[in-house]
Amino acid sequence: TPAKTPRTMTDAIRQAISDSGMTFKAIERETGVRRQSLMRFVRGEQSLRLDIADRLAEYFGIDVVWREAK
Repeated sequence: TPAKTPRTMTDAIRQAISDSGMTFKAIERETGVRRQSLMRFVRGEQSLRLDIADRLAEYFGIDVVWREAK
């Protein structure tokens, strides 16, 4: 089956974390985002502040495209 394309920035970040194969400790060290926050985010228990989501998106090379609401 083809890989599912992430529909939101949140989905894309979650997928990038998973696909990276990196430990939460390594991501914390590289980005400054606390590993406890990363773990809660990946489990769906916590959302990310916009500045943190932006930092992770930049780190993982995720392009954010803003669209106007319909």
